[in-house]
Amino acid sequence: MSALKWGLIGASDIAATRVIDAIRSSGGHIEGVVSGSAGRADDFAAQHGLHFATTDLDELLGWDIDAVYISSTNDKHYDQACRALRAGKHVLCEKPLALDPAEAEAMVALAEELGLVLAANHHLPGSPLHAKVRELVAEGAIGAVLSAKVAHAVLLPQRLRGWRLGQSTPGSGVILDITCHDASVLNPLLGTPVAVAAVAVQQADWNTGGQADAAMTVIRYEQKDRPPVLAQTHDSFTVGFADTSLEVHGTAGTIRVIDAMTQDTKGQVLLTTEAGTRDIDVDCTDDLYVIGLRAFAAAVEGTGTPTASGRDGLMALKVAIAAQESAMTGLTVPIN
Repeated sequence: MSALKWGLIGASDIAATRVIDAIRSSGGHIEGVVSGSAGRADDFAAQHGLHFATTDLDELLGWDIDAVYISSTNDKHYDQACRALRAGKHVLCEKPLALDPAEAEAMVALAEELGLVLAANHHLPGSPLHAKVRELVAEGAIGAVLSAKVAHAVLLPQRLRGWRLGQSTPGSGVILDITCHDASVLNPLLGTPVAVAAVAVQQADWNTGGQADAAMTVIRYEQKDRPPVLAQTHDSFTVGFADTSLEVHGTAGTIRVIDAMTQDTKGQVLLTTEAGTRDIDVDCTDDLYVIGLRAFAAAVEGTGTPTASGRDGLMALKVAIAAQESAMTGLTVPIN
């Protein structure tokens, strides 16, 4: 597999702390970065050993690169991804792909039309923990699935309490930040999401932006010739002393994943049936972002698929947007 040459769109925290190392660990090379601030671009390039820095996206797209990683603010994803695709670049885009499902759908269609890889940087679907859960469910280890529950309540680090909580900032709030991730795990596990009901609130006294920092949702899933499934999620920026988890309940057993939803997770998968509870061995040594970048490179090479394709990112966005609408209106929102 030849090494991919990358350009970074956005001098972000996630690029600095996670994705740059993952690109390099997966065999890729990063040429440079574009940012809206020249000073920020220059400082970022110097800090991370990049050759080029610019404020001009067209300049970056003119470089000899194969792919771009987009981690700008959510409202910029659609335009930047489409411009990159039209320039012939493969695209790994931070979630959510866009702020409007119609725009995300257009991104997916454009990538398919041009024969380019578009993937969403949802790190959790590639986790060995969640891959094992999908395997157990597919094998019938717990019978027919009836329900699932995600606990994804964490304390938002102080350095990240900027645009994520600004009420006037497009794409801010806990639902587009965390519920979107939950959907990326639940959708490939449970089937087609068809309706969402949600309640969202503001809890933290340090949250001066006015945006919701905690939410609970219920999602209805349907699969052909199977009973409907209900999934519940608790997503929060305000909880500092809880583990994350995933539970999947079926007619013949339950799967529980402890420490399931974070970036750095040792994790533990427990399978309970009438025979008792047993620990399922899972190797969690690989970094989740490295797993994702390897899968992306394989997709570009034509030998694999992304851990979260553009279509996967689109469906996760649809769930999150429906949850936002439900939280605002008090209604159950259908997903088409």
